[in-house]
This record gives sequence, C-alpha cells and structure tokens, in this order.
Amino acid sequence: MAYFLAKTDPETYSIEQLARDQETPWDGVRNAQAVASIKCMRPGDTVLIYHSMGVAAIVGVACVTSEPRPDPRDAKSWMVDMAFVSQFAEPVTLRAIKECHQFDDWSLVRQSRLSTMSAPESFIAWLREHYPTNTLA
Repeated sequence: MAYFLAKTDPETYSIEQLARDQETPWDGVRNAQAVASIKCMRPGDTVLIYHSMGVAAIVGVACVTSEPRPDPRDAKSWMVDMAFVSQFAEPVTLRAIKECHQFDDWSLVRQSRLSTMSAPESFIAWLREHYPTNTLA
C-alpha cells in the first residue's frame, strides 16, 4: 500500500462532503507532476485529504477504489475514485508539519501549489505518533 495526499478547497469539496457521498471521482487535476502521482495510485492506497483554504490542514483519510484512468472531460487530466475512510479528530496543520522540520524536503512544504503528491512513510509514522486519535486505517 502506498500513501498520497490530495488537496481540495473545502468550499469546493470538503471532507464533510466526501463523508456524505462516501465515494467520489477525484478529478480536475492538470499539473503534470500531480497527474503523475494519480497515475501511480492503486486500489487500496491511502489518501490524506488536505484542506487548502482557511487553516491549511490534513483533515481526513480516503482510500483509492479504482485504477487510475484518463479524465474523459479533460485530455490533460487523470482521475481515480476514492472512498471516505475517516475524518480526523484533530486536523494536522501545515504549520505543525513545517515547525517540526522533519519534512522540509516533502512536496507539501516545498511546492505549495501542487495538488496531489505521494506522502512519505516517515510522515505516516510521525502522524501516528503525534496524532494517535486520528484514524489512518
């Protein structure tokens, strides 16, 4: 299983909306580097859901439920389906991630506009240690 992070503007599509829908196509990604991340996703992979507006934070978890495929509405985009897993009891803010300085080389910290990326296993271990009430599955 691999780990990824997907950003969304909560006014456009929030973790609460994903919880209501239970499953959704994750589409609309056009950046070549972000599309490459989507192409690497496989069913069963874990995706951290990140709200990019307001207080920037990881707010929950989804699971990839389909193979990646071209977006039929956009030749530059690829998509996967994701299912809701959990909403975090405590959001993990970008500020907290930056302040620990363990992930200064991660795309989340270095490339603030990148919408979809892999998440290092060292970050997942850090998350489990520092936010034990958050369910990662």
